[in-house]
Amino acid sequence: MRVDPEACPELEPLVRFDINTAGERGADVRGSDDGLCRILVAGGSAVECFMLDQPTSWPAALERLLNAPDSLRILGARGVHVGNIGRSGVGSAELDLILERILPQYDRLDAILIMVGASDVYHWMEIGAPPSRAPTPVPELTLFSSHPMQPFGWKPHELALTEVARRVRRFWLHPVEVKERAGAWFATARRMRAEAREVRSTMPDTTTLLEHLEHHFRRLLRRAKASADRVLVVRQPWFEKNYTADEAARFWTGAVGMPWRETVNAYYSLEVLNRLLGLVDARVAKVASALGVPHLNLRPVLTQGLRHYYDHDHFTPVGAAVVAQTVATALLARPAVTRTVRSRPALAVSASAPSPGSTSS
Repeated sequence: MRVDPEACPELEPLVRFDINTAGERGADVRGSDDGLCRILVAGGSAVECFMLDQPTSWPAALERLLNAPDSLRILGARGVHVGNIGRSGVGSAELDLILERILPQYDRLDAILIMVGASDVYHWMEIGAPPSRAPTPVPELTLFSSHPMQPFGWKPHELALTEVARRVRRFWLHPVEVKERAGAWFATARRMRAEAREVRSTMPDTTTLLEHLEHHFRRLLRRAKASADRVLVVRQPWFEKNYTADEAARFWTGAVGMPWRETVNAYYSLEVLNRLLGLVDARVAKVASALGVPHLNLRPVLTQGLRHYYDHDHFTPVGAAVVAQTVATALLARPAVTRTVRSRPALAVSASAPSPGSTSS
């Protein structure tokens, strides 16, 4: 992706987004898994890091830090593989479903890292934050780029044979898709927020939202605990302070509607947005504690405004490096463990694919 320099001056001009044969953003696992520490990172766009280059994304940076000799000694591993199945727009319900579909295809993992919650808020805002309705779920068929429920038809591009040819081409030729002016739509979305005719400043009733979040978050944590030796909840941070005009002008989230594909005239105030994210974060921490899952608060280390965030919720390269270092420190804060031999998983489902039109979490 060639990033639009006017809309995203703080981002790298060229971004690579590579997906391995397991459906993860990351390198392929090569050779024997004997002594290899397998970590899976799951969540929404703050995990996917769609606008960051492959090695700059925090899961990739985390992998480099954990493969340092001192880190491997602490982990008792010969190497570390961090697979990233984050996907933009994924909230708690979507991640619950993704883990249900994906985890049975892995042998037991060493660790699963979970960062999710903001999309629950944004999907709810998109429909006007109704007190009696939960966030609208993302359809299952759009969550996966390769799945057993894929529909087929009689048109040439809908044939099963066409899909087989597409997969063979992808596997053998590794075709490159080029996107020009990636992120250019941010400028339009920011302008719509700045010029909104309606700014809603009344705090909505969050009972249904938080109950929905807790239901799915409990389920997905239980799935993760059943599939990994260790689970860590990395609580999703956001940029909150007394904003300068320049800082506030960088934001585009909180719309009543979908600003990446339609004109939006109504937004929630930043005060309401931050309060909602705070309530979701508190509920995430509460559920994790109740289930005995440790949770990590990143907000105290992400304090440098637009140096760490390029909008309200997404990390700059500098911010991603801070996240990676903080998560690595948390994972290494334990003595070395005796590792078991695990066979290499054979995955058939791809849970992550570039999705430039849905970076809403």
